[in-house]
Amino acid sequence: MNIRLATPEDLNRIEEIYAIGRAYMRSTGNMNQWADGHPQREILEDDIRKKQLYVTEDALGLHGVFAFLLGEDPTYGYIEDGEWPNKKPYGTIHRIASDGTVKGMVTLARDFGRQFIDEIRVDTHHDNHTMQHVVQKNGFRRCGIIYLENGDPRIAYQWSKDTEHENI
Repeated sequence: MNIRLATPEDLNRIEEIYAIGRAYMRSTGNMNQWADGHPQREILEDDIRKKQLYVTEDALGLHGVFAFLLGEDPTYGYIEDGEWPNKKPYGTIHRIASDGTVKGMVTLARDFGRQFIDEIRVDTHHDNHTMQHVVQKNGFRRCGIIYLENGDPRIAYQWSKDTEHENI
């Protein structure tokens, strides 16, 4: 599986992948996350311009998408019901989705990010039990609750190279 920067030509397929992801969430009882059609095309176009949106592909085409951002994420500035394990620089995985044909998107995104930085954060909706399970399986530790810009709570996790041998 190859990971590369997304391009504007990928947008239609990326939107299809997110639609598949939203349908999967609804089928597993997660009725509220991305209910407004998130992420909107404008967000994806901005991610592409900023060179922070990535796709996974093989010979058959694109199968997954995720944003990877280096640097502080403002929504992670305040955390409750826990704490971040350290104040080291980190990268963040956002907007991760798959078409369901290839397993291991979180593993791919985590391994991609760890090429650049030793700490990686991710968050997910309380109802997204699949994502909670998968991130923990990939060595992310639950750290607490953060809040999006609109005030919605999310469960926040961090993976650390320092504790990798304990987690994976």
